[in-house]
Amino acid sequence: MGVRIEKVELPGIGVRHDLVTESGRRISVVSHRDGERDLALFDVADPDACRDSIPMTDDEAAALADVLGTSVMISRLTNLSDAAVGLFTEQLELPTDSPYLNRPLGHTKTRTRTRVSIVAIVRDKVVLPSPTPDEILRPGDVIVAVGTREGLDAVSRLISNGPD
Repeated sequence: MGVRIEKVELPGIGVRHDLVTESGRRISVVSHRDGERDLALFDVADPDACRDSIPMTDDEAAALADVLGTSVMISRLTNLSDAAVGLFTEQLELPTDSPYLNRPLGHTKTRTRTRVSIVAIVRDKVVLPSPTPDEILRPGDVIVAVGTREGLDAVSRLISNGPD
């Protein structure tokens, strides 16, 4: 079964979007006319009975979306590499003494030197997909890379020590 999202108009309130999981659980986002929103969880035994409602600020909703987006993106990359023999996905934390710290990603010349693609940077739990060569590498960044085992090992050495 694919993902099913149902939209329900709530007269005088706004709109509710329900996600029905494979197990039949219902999770909803109620978007009020005034811009407020609630995350709602429904009872397992009675899918029409709201079990709990959690009001969410814009920042909280954005943070939840980022956390979910990060985990889904990394999961999909991992599944892609599982299906392709010899292709791996790895998360590499930028060392605090990296010669590339506070420098543009392009200065690493990762793809040219290792034949590995950097597909994302995770910074403060936020995914920066398809980073450009101008993206500045910051302390705590986690680089998400796709390539061969040898290439990923080379990237690890590169970001730690600089070019050979």
